[in-house]
Amino acid sequence: MKIIIIGAGLGGLECGYLLAKQGFEVTILEKNPQIGGCLQSFIRHGQRFDTGFHYVGGLCEGELLHTLFEQFNLTRLPWHQLDTDCFDEVIWEGEHYSLANGYDLFAETLAQSFPDQRDAIATYARFLKENQSSLHTLTPDNEQARLLMGQSAYQYVNETFRHPVLRNVIAATSLKMELRADTLPLYIYAQINGSFIQSAWRLRGGGQQIADSLARDIRNFGGEILTKKRVIGVDVADERIGRVRCPDGEDFPCDAVIADIHPAQLLSLLPDGAVRKRYCQRIIALPNSFGIFTVHLALKPGAVTYRNRNLFIHHDADLWEIEPDRPGVHSAGVHFAVPEDGGIHTDNIDIFVPMKWEEVSAWSQSHRGNRPEEYLMFKQKKAEEIIGFISPYIPDLKNNIKNIYTSSPLTYHDYTGTREGSAYGIRKDYDHLMTTMIPIHTPLSNLFFTGQNVNFHGVLGVSITSMLTVRQFLEKRQ
Repeated sequence: MKIIIIGAGLGGLECGYLLAKQGFEVTILEKNPQIGGCLQSFIRHGQRFDTGFHYVGGLCEGELLHTLFEQFNLTRLPWHQLDTDCFDEVIWEGEHYSLANGYDLFAETLAQSFPDQRDAIATYARFLKENQSSLHTLTPDNEQARLLMGQSAYQYVNETFRHPVLRNVIAATSLKMELRADTLPLYIYAQINGSFIQSAWRLRGGGQQIADSLARDIRNFGGEILTKKRVIGVDVADERIGRVRCPDGEDFPCDAVIADIHPAQLLSLLPDGAVRKRYCQRIIALPNSFGIFTVHLALKPGAVTYRNRNLFIHHDADLWEIEPDRPGVHSAGVHFAVPEDGGIHTDNIDIFVPMKWEEVSAWSQSHRGNRPEEYLMFKQKKAEEIIGFISPYIPDLKNNIKNIYTSSPLTYHDYTGTREGSAYGIRKDYDHLMTTMIPIHTPLSNLFFTGQNVNFHGVLGVSITSMLTVRQFLEKRQ
């Protein structure tokens, strides 16, 4: 069976790995020169930086991501566990709070800062622990997952915690998802936060290793990965795709297609009338989650101490709503690269802040490498504001920055094909699940979706979805 996978992001590579290992004839087509999507690393003046990958949760033996990564042969990579007594440090209005690994230690540590909220914190930790094992899939028989998808994360946090500061501290590390009071399902909030409370890990040497490991194994299984292969269309007959087309007349006959790209982008490749117009309109109209502006700091050697934790800094912030017209920086996440020499100093730091597409959409018709001066000045000013915002909390950063690089939602859009530079894919809405949840199946019998727009985003979410997508093929074979 010949399977074409469009896109070599994490979802496409994981599907390719599992299918090639099972003996399917797999070809992955990637439009960019580099595979990996948001896993991509880049090198500037000899220093490596990550784009969208920084840390993962639930990677201890017996935890969900570890189980999944064993399936993909990814546990062999040089994973580095963060401090269990404080893997995430929250700085809220200048006060410091520690989030610890392990549900009991998490609750006990946070209760030291909020002793009168001990019962509420214990209830929260117990909820995450009890539900973690049942939140693995969104299959029709997973009643618990479906129930939580229809509940509001914002409402749950507000009803569980009466203390206003604690409410914010609990949610303060959630820059790894889009916090929106009117849409975010409790399922996504609980699954992501629960996995990080289990255990938290960085990858020494960067996220590109995940993509490269999967690609190496895919080729060893007999699969093929072709870069600089932009798909420009597909041929459809009798509600089935029979051929995928690339420029210069290069065609790829197929028995099935998996799309690891934004669903709206995939629909633009279909001929008119291939699927119902109403289906297309619904997909195209779906809102996308916000993007990220990242500042990558190359540091002077031996100058800035490595911190084996992440910092989440907030001042005068509304965690549940991003206002693009509001001046200044109010929230930032800080990740320290694991020293590759095993020393105590880091070579680079990534700082990221949420950013809506509207802030860069005026330059969306420009091309990378040829942006207008106005855009470059915008990025420079934004970077300076962000560095100034976090500097008081990293004293040895002053005068030790060697180079500054930046990326915006426009950068993500150009390099990964992510619609509107969205960091977390299509926005899921607990009150409109039937319209915002994208099924793996499509109206075409041999076309399937995978990736961050299905189920939920992040390394864990995409890995779960990859398993569900591949299941469609394995069940048919049985």
